[in-house]
Amino acid sequence: MSASTATPSVATLTRPAPGDWTRKYAFATGLFYLITFASSIPAAFYFFSPVLDDPNYIIGAGEDTRVVIGALLETVNALACIGSAVAFWPVARRLHESLALGFVTTRMFEAAVIMTGVVSLLAVVTLRQAGESAGTDQTSLVTTGQALVAVRDYTFQFGPNMSAALNAMMIGTILYRSRLVPRILPLMGLLAVVPLLTATVATVAGVTEQGSVWFAPGGVLIFVWELSLGIYLVVKGFKPSPRTAAAPADVS
Repeated sequence: MSASTATPSVATLTRPAPGDWTRKYAFATGLFYLITFASSIPAAFYFFSPVLDDPNYIIGAGEDTRVVIGALLETVNALACIGSAVAFWPVARRLHESLALGFVTTRMFEAAVIMTGVVSLLAVVTLRQAGESAGTDQTSLVTTGQALVAVRDYTFQFGPNMSAALNAMMIGTILYRSRLVPRILPLMGLLAVVPLLTATVATVAGVTEQGSVWFAPGGVLIFVWELSLGIYLVVKGFKPSPRTAAAPADVS
C-alpha cells in the first residue's frame, strides 16, 4: 500500500492541534477583566459622584450628562463581566465543569445587579428633569431620589462586592488547582473571599457602613488579584497543561 493511501495512525488522529488553542481565550478573558477596571473605576468615583454625594441632587441644577456617561461606563462594565466568563468557559469546563458553570452564573448575576444600580441612577436623572419642568413637590422628589440611590448602594454590595468574592472562589479554585497561572494570583483571590463576604454581610445587616475599614483586607486582595490576572492573561496566557494540551472538537 502506498504512503498516499495509508490509513492515518491513532497518534495522528489524536495529536494536539498546532499552536496553543487556549491563547485566544486567555487573552479575551484578561482583556475583559481589564475593561471592567477601565470602565467601573471612573464611573464609581467620578461620573456618579454628583448623584451619590448630594442628597438634594434630584432638585438641584444637576450634572445629568456626567451621570449618564457613568451609566454607560457601568453598562460596559456589566457586559465585560459576562464577556470574561464566556471567554474563560471553553478552557474552564475542561478543568472543572461545575465550578466553570458557577463562575459563569455568578458573573452574569453580578452584571444583572450592576445594571439594576445603573437603572436606579438613571431614574434619578429622569425624575430630576421631569420635576424641574412640572414643578413637582420637592420633598417627595428628595425622598424618592434618596430611595433610588439607596437601591444603587445595595446593588454595589451584592454586585461588585459579594459577587466578586463568589467569582474569586470559583475561578480561583480552578486556576489554583490547574496551575494555569502562577499560584500566587488565585491565592490572593481565594484569601479575599471570607473577609469580603464578611464585610458585605456586616454592611447589609447594619453592623458597619459601606466603605468602612472592614472592606480593606478583602477589597485590596480582590483588586490586586483581578488586575494582576487580567494583565497576566493578556501578556502571557495560560501555562501549558496536559488537560488543555489538545483542542476540544468544538473549538476551531
